[in-house]
Amino acid sequence: MVPDVVPDVVPDVFGPALLGPIEVRNRTVKAATFEGRTPAGQVTDGLVDYHLAVAEGGVGLTTVAYLAVSPEGRTHRQQIVVGPDTRKGLARLAEAIHQTGAKIAGQVGHAGPVANGRSNGVHALSASRMPSPLSMQLIRSASERDLTRITTAYVATARTLVEAGFDVLELHMAHSYLISSFLAPGLNRRRDEYGGSLENRARLARQVARAVREEVGSSAAVTAKVSVSDGFRGGVTTEESLDVTSMLEADGALDALQLSGGSSLMNPMYLFRGEAPIHEFAAVMPAPVRWGMRTPMGKRFLKEYEFHEAYFLDKALRFRERLSMPLMLLGGINRRDTMERAMAHGFDFVAMGRALLREPTLVNELIAGREAAGACIHCNRCMPTIYSGTRCVELEPLAHN
Repeated sequence: MVPDVVPDVVPDVFGPALLGPIEVRNRTVKAATFEGRTPAGQVTDGLVDYHLAVAEGGVGLTTVAYLAVSPEGRTHRQQIVVGPDTRKGLARLAEAIHQTGAKIAGQVGHAGPVANGRSNGVHALSASRMPSPLSMQLIRSASERDLTRITTAYVATARTLVEAGFDVLELHMAHSYLISSFLAPGLNRRRDEYGGSLENRARLARQVARAVREEVGSSAAVTAKVSVSDGFRGGVTTEESLDVTSMLEADGALDALQLSGGSSLMNPMYLFRGEAPIHEFAAVMPAPVRWGMRTPMGKRFLKEYEFHEAYFLDKALRFRERLSMPLMLLGGINRRDTMERAMAHGFDFVAMGRALLREPTLVNELIAGREAAGACIHCNRCMPTIYSGTRCVELEPLAHN
């Protein structure tokens, strides 16, 4: 257990704060969780309403997930690719959020091996060649030309989002998405300058962060979602992630890091904790995957981890001790005292996902003095609903487009 890092003055989690050049009304963040409300890859009224609910409910910053930088960078064909044809809808969404007094972030990324190449109509890319359990295709190893193109696409995406009125750009560097696949030694078997040593494996992450910062300057905050641990053999360990984030801090391109964990490809429940909804996932998957989920393989993929408040805190404290840059604590935050404890430990923001899906007004209720914990029971049955409109199944189904 790392000793607590106690700031000289403990900030008020519900008071205003600076995130890079952006002032937010409080230190609560709606974490990026795919909304399932873009069936044609465009902003819909359902997507706007989804984010309006948490913005009107009190969060300081809501994060739109997942905004792909290129067509092969989507996890599947229904996701938004940021570009001229999606800019108008994104601007409408940003304007709606600003009218509530909240700020808006866009999670910017390339899904890499987590992409379904068959759904997207183009083969997925990864650090190294590998089979895809999603598309039953081979995932292609990204060439240096691909990486140059993708870095340019990150820059273009950042420019478009800033022009559309987004306040924060969150670069996705976790969960075995493309950048994360380069960081993980078990997924990166390259022998060029992007493989081998940790410094080489971190090259793409640093390259993208610097390029995006150079493009947007002080017109937006630039953050990254990183892993405290990937949670699988061959993934990024906590020690490696401490070194990678130290490199990112030294580069000076980022305004904050959001500390996450797990792998969408190899071990998703490491991020979510609590019950593993194997049967619910099997019911919505394509036939080959559905069959696999109903075998012992399903239990190995969707492992169960005990849920407790702020379950990444112990590992996150090591990052707080090592780094001086602002950090966002994520992972099972449902209570006001947990948020206040995060501030006392030296974290700058708290990020929530499932708690706000169950209760979009939770932040306002906590500000008003509510003592009870959030109503989310961490059954995780919301997870399989990402294909039909992400929602809490304990409530009446939400309308979505």
